[in-house]
Amino acid sequence: MSEAYIGLGSNLEQPERQVRSAIEALAGIPHTRRVAVSRLYLTPPMGPAGQPDYVNAVAVLETTLAPLALLDALLAIEAAHGRTRNGERWGARTLDLDLLLYGGETITHPRLMVPHPGLALRAFVLLPLCDVAPDLRLPDGRAIAALAAACDHSGIRPLAQ
Repeated sequence: MSEAYIGLGSNLEQPERQVRSAIEALAGIPHTRRVAVSRLYLTPPMGPAGQPDYVNAVAVLETTLAPLALLDALLAIEAAHGRTRNGERWGARTLDLDLLLYGGETITHPRLMVPHPGLALRAFVLLPLCDVAPDLRLPDGRAIAALAAACDHSGIRPLAQ
């Protein structure tokens, strides 16, 4: 059984509803159990200007799926939520699911990089990670809590649960 951390984000078509629905969908992935979910956060967009704010969260899964099989399950959930991949990076989207961490592994594959690139610099990922795993460390030993404390949190606020 491996522990996987999934980043969730949406800024289109009722983002809070999209993220909450995706959280439920994660619980339905075969050979996988959802064990924790962070608070939801309203966050400024990263990328092209003029986008609506995002709703972000992190979920913790225990799974026997291999990393690429889990990635395929995440992509299927995105597609079911109306996500279309057009090659634009950091643009508006109905749902974005990122495999942030998978056990203590470092994975470099054409389809998947773990830890997720940029994770250590993104408050919209680090704050929800701290909610679910305040003592978590990246495979290189850096503490998530220390990385979160060093990030700019301006404009990020938790949503009422």
